[in-house]
Order: sequence, then structure tokens, then C-alpha cells
Amino acid sequence: MNYYQDELTAKYNREKIREDFSLIHIEQHAAKSRVYPPGVFTHVMHSFSIWMISTGKNLHSRYEIPSMHCSQTPSGSLAR
Repeated sequence: MNYYQDELTAKYNREKIREDFSLIHIEQHAAKSRVYPPGVFTHVMHSFSIWMISTGKNLHSRYEIPSMHCSQTPSGSLAR
């Protein structure tokens, strides 16, 4: 009989079981940890940044010079 092969197989199985238990332990620890909920300040700043981006896009499209009129200089007044 080849006892050495049986010992190697048993050792491999023990290592595999040990790895499985460590993964289960990590998953249980991750399941217990709470997710950090964003606060009111975070929500307000997020909404403010979205408003600033949309306002900037509107201002850019309002005041940019169309490509067909590139040779003309813009007027001194921004109101059109």
C-alpha cells in the first residue's frame, strides 16, 4: 500500500477545510459590519454639486460663440 499518497491527500483535504473555514469567518465578519450611511451634509453637498454642474453646462451653452460666427468678435454685452 502507498501510505504516503494517503497522507498527502489527507493533508491537502485538511488545508482545504482550513481555507474554507477562514473564508466563512471572513464572510461572517463582513456580514456583521455595518455600512456607513451618508449624513445630511453629504446629501446636501451632492445635490449642490449636481446643481453647480447643470448650471455650468447651461451657462456654457448660453454664452459660447457658435462655430459659424467664429470670425466675428463677441459683443461687449453678454445679454443677447
